[in-house]
Amino acid sequence: MAKSVMQEFTKGLWAEIPPFRLVLGLCPTLAMTQSFAKGVGMGVAVTFVLVLSNALISMLRNVIPKKVRIACFIIVIATFVTIVELLMQAYAYPLFTQLGIFLPLIVVNCILLGRAEAFAAKNRVVPSLADGLGMGIGFTLSLSALAAFREVFGAGTLTFPFVEYSIQNVLGASFQPFTFLVEAPGAFMCLGLMLCVMNLLGKK
Repeated sequence: MAKSVMQEFTKGLWAEIPPFRLVLGLCPTLAMTQSFAKGVGMGVAVTFVLVLSNALISMLRNVIPKKVRIACFIIVIATFVTIVELLMQAYAYPLFTQLGIFLPLIVVNCILLGRAEAFAAKNRVVPSLADGLGMGIGFTLSLSALAAFREVFGAGTLTFPFVEYSIQNVLGASFQPFTFLVEAPGAFMCLGLMLCVMNLLGKK
């Protein structure tokens, strides 16, 4: 049992890491990685919703009628999204304003619906919790890595979430940032490069 739970947790950290292996959740991956703070903040919010919605859906899996399961999943996910919105408004308002519309759009994030349908609705609570936590952490790490690269090389800074602190001139005062990287086309290019690297590492 412990080995099975550990496998469900670790698969989301590499073998099935959402943006780079399953190629899911690309909308927030592209839009919320202009800064490290945004990437981490979005990742933490998705992890919170993913873990709790997986657990609740797993508990209710034998109660939810199959014909309306998707609607029920969306209601569960929307409930936890509302909770995380209120928590961010109360305790991390600057980050809440930065995430903007993409915070409520977590409701329709394909990662959450995918894990609910493919895993939580078919498995017990503990494995579902492990699956949600692993996928959430993997998603957070993916966004954090992409966001750090884009911000450092695209703006020359590094901002941190929840503490409202940033490091200026990370690569030195003489460094000229590649501003292209923090714009929309730069997001696609960076994502493509990271997908290429992940595929090469996966083959090895």
